[in-house]
Amino acid sequence: MKHVKTVSKRTRLVTGGAVAAALIAGTAGAVSAQASPASPATADRTAADRTDAAKPEAKSGGLVNSSHLGIDAAARAAQGALKAAEKENQHVSVAVVDRNGNTLVTLRGDGAGPQSYEAAEKKAFTAVSWNAPTSELTERLQSAPTLKDIPGTLFLAGGAPIDAKNAPVAGIGVAGAPSGDLDEKFAEAGAATVAK
Repeated sequence: MKHVKTVSKRTRLVTGGAVAAALIAGTAGAVSAQASPASPATADRTAADRTDAAKPEAKSGGLVNSSHLGIDAAARAAQGALKAAEKENQHVSVAVVDRNGNTLVTLRGDGAGPQSYEAAEKKAFTAVSWNAPTSELTERLQSAPTLKDIPGTLFLAGGAPIDAKNAPVAGIGVAGAPSGDLDEKFAEAGAATVAK
């Protein structure tokens, strides 16, 4: 029979502690190696990122924070435009799109024509895409007539951008009144409800 040497309890504790310490030290070294900047340029960028984080448009790790119009504000803008049209006995449709052109809210007023729904969405999309009222954009067509060929756009008066911090956060479009000037007047009334 072989003789098995018995390891003392003290030896087991010392050995186990040494192994645990080595594992902890290795893990801590790996974490600190990953957390340390790769170059002085990275360190400068990281310091700049911390400074930018205090600003509304923060950049961090390649990500950019941006402002978007919330659904409550979008609904308020659409209702404001529709109420302005109703005060003048106009039957219109209203659309509000976010800064990416995605539709947030659409309202079809009583008696609004079937074409007004799609036209309102396109006017809102056009206004946010160029951050300008669509009445101004129709003038640009004289020097750049192919703009009208961009899918989803409609270069008729009746769209207005909704801005925050000098950047577009949404667009509002109105269609169905007898003139684009009226449509745009109502769109601007809706946009003004968000600015309040």
